[in-house]
Amino acid sequence: MGVTVWLTGLPSSGKSTLASALAERLARTRRVQVLDGDAIRRDLFPELGFSKDDRAENVRRTGLLARLLAGHGAVVITPVIAPYRAARDAVRKDHEAHGLRYLEVFVDAAPEVCAERDVKGLYARAKRGEITGLTGFDDPYEAPLQPDLHLRTDRLSVAECLDRVAALVTGAESR
Repeated sequence: MGVTVWLTGLPSSGKSTLASALAERLARTRRVQVLDGDAIRRDLFPELGFSKDDRAENVRRTGLLARLLAGHGAVVITPVIAPYRAARDAVRKDHEAHGLRYLEVFVDAAPEVCAERDVKGLYARAKRGEITGLTGFDDPYEAPLQPDLHLRTDRLSVAECLDRVAALVTGAESR
């Protein structure tokens, strides 16, 4: 049976790095699909903007895609910010209604650490006023209240985070 591993957190918190490492590790023994938030938005849902409603719709659609793939036995890894709790909770409920596991992993780093990492230059551009609506900067991020796993990526190494999330997936698959 498949499972969706939803990696949520601020931009530059380490979601994509962790997703790539997890996919590489799990692909040795399982079918794995990464649904990268940037690629999904760019390639499948380019009509969606960054309003609250569009962000929620992006999460709904990505969650549906994840559920369909998990339903075919894949481990689906979604490094998607998904800033609103209600949208993430709806994805969990949809998975559960179809008898599928959904694991929410809070990829957490202090905002100042994310800004230092600034992989895409988003925080720098937001500080200069070139962009608005950056989650965690001038747009809200609602942290999970009870994630299945909480990873402090500003305190743990990638290897430590990877071990913890891989153990979570393995435990979920054995249930």
